[in-house]
Amino acid sequence: MKPFRIHKGKAAPLDRANIDTDQIIPKQFLKRIERTGFGEFLFYDWRRDQDGSQNPSFFMNQARYTGASVLVTGKNFGCGSSREHAVWALEDYGFRAVIAPSFADIFANNCVKNGVLTVVLGEEEVAEVTGCAMEYPDYQLTIDLEHCKVHDDRGLSATFRIDDFTRHCLLEGLDDIGLTLLHQEEIAAYERNHPVSQKIG
Repeated sequence: MKPFRIHKGKAAPLDRANIDTDQIIPKQFLKRIERTGFGEFLFYDWRRDQDGSQNPSFFMNQARYTGASVLVTGKNFGCGSSREHAVWALEDYGFRAVIAPSFADIFANNCVKNGVLTVVLGEEEVAEVTGCAMEYPDYQLTIDLEHCKVHDDRGLSATFRIDDFTRHCLLEGLDDIGLTLLHQEEIAAYERNHPVSQKIG
């Protein structure tokens, strides 16, 4: 998992609340067995009209947000089903962080396991960032996980809270497997000393 320390990137606004995981990655695209390739289906039903053509009003179809790596959105982002594919789609598309007033718990936990930072800011702060992303072309944000701060070049500065364990995992790029491998020597020692079970019969 790629460590997250300080990230500067273009911000893209999605000013909607209660976005569920079925909107992030619709169910018809869950048949893949790999973690990659989901980015092209991110927000598919909003990106496209009924005839399959691109919806020009949706931010992902606007040139000014091409290459955005920070998503700014409404409260309770990632609610609904627990599908980890939602995070895979965001990460595969290129988002390294999501800023919102609140997140669904399971979604936020899945983000940690995939190196995507969820930043909780107050509603007024999120509204300010959203407004800047809408108003200023190529609007950039810097997210500093080492100091738990978000700032831009226009004077905006905000702090966020994150528990120490989650912060440590993201800073060091440790998913569940990585955390387990930190104890590789102890695991190997246990295996060497553990008596082999006698096969009965």
